[in-house]
Amino acid sequence: MMNLLQILRRSIAIFTLVVSVSATLTACKSVTSSDTVDYKSTGAVRGPNLAYPPDLITAQADRRYIVQDGTATMSEYNAAVKKSVQMRSNVMTGIPGMRIARDGERRWLVVEKPAPELYPQVKDFWQENGFLLVVDSPSTGIMETDWAENRAKIAQDWLRSALNSVLDSISDTGERDKYKTRLEATKPTETEIYITQKGALEKCVSDTTGNCLYTIWTPRPNDPELEAVFLARLMERLGMTQEQAKAMVAAPLGPKTPKAVYVQDGNNQGHIELSAGFDRSWRDVGLALDRSNFTVEDRNRTNGVYFVRYVNAKDVGDSKGFFSNLFSSKDDSSLKAKKYQVLVKSTGENSASVYVQDADGKPENTPAGQQLLNLLTDQLSK
Repeated sequence: MMNLLQILRRSIAIFTLVVSVSATLTACKSVTSSDTVDYKSTGAVRGPNLAYPPDLITAQADRRYIVQDGTATMSEYNAAVKKSVQMRSNVMTGIPGMRIARDGERRWLVVEKPAPELYPQVKDFWQENGFLLVVDSPSTGIMETDWAENRAKIAQDWLRSALNSVLDSISDTGERDKYKTRLEATKPTETEIYITQKGALEKCVSDTTGNCLYTIWTPRPNDPELEAVFLARLMERLGMTQEQAKAMVAAPLGPKTPKAVYVQDGNNQGHIELSAGFDRSWRDVGLALDRSNFTVEDRNRTNGVYFVRYVNAKDVGDSKGFFSNLFSSKDDSSLKAKKYQVLVKSTGENSASVYVQDADGKPENTPAGQQLLNLLTDQLSK
């Protein structure tokens, strides 16, 4: 038996369709472009994106014109927006040397600026785009957003807009996204910025007669195009024009990266072989960790070690409800996660090996260790 919210959503959807078709066809507005995104994070307090160019204001001053609790007048807000547009017109190319780098099917942003200076701007960028941060670690250069819904995927007509203004939860895409961002300082004055997306899909669990008993949240495939959208938006946030940013991101990708090979060394013993040098292997392993259930807590590039924790999620959500598990703003799962070390070891100019170790750096020769190696092999082969 469907719950009350599901029945309400279905009834409203049918009612909306009938009334909209009979009233007018021109009032409808559908989202057809894959790069149209408008996220709403659970409980997020969202301020206007004033799109300040870099280096003209501090991170703290960047939030001074957000309208909250009536503390700023509309005239002050409009003046702030006008000023930001004028300031932006004087910075057409953004940070010198900012560019999109590619390796096979992967993209990332390279900025000629120290990571500590970039971190506050990247943090503000996610908040301006409607996200809450559940991981905010300036010391490691890692941040992670809360799960959020892309409201742009909901077709808007006059009736649905009116209903949503009263009860926002009536319309729901049944999808959620979260994003991980990692700042990697390759040089004292150069930073690589990686953005990875994870998605979840609400599915119905039915009985033998086909009636929906309840819904659960399950993983959905990674969407590289959403990552590209936010890379372009971040470049624009850092001062590049929208046209330049989109052109850089839209440039054709290179050939597929070499696939990883899992090597069985013995009972519950194994490693991954990569046909790439250390730099490329280190980058690929980092992205594979970001796209899985691993959380990178720290890393030591010199020794080739990622310090991670892993949550063995049997499924993404549960039947207890939306806020009870997957989309809780509190990362309760971290209390149950086990810590590991992922070692990337150079074995030649164009080869490297990957090992999973326990928290103390000893070989993780257990079924769990083999499971993690298989997971990484799958990610590295995509």
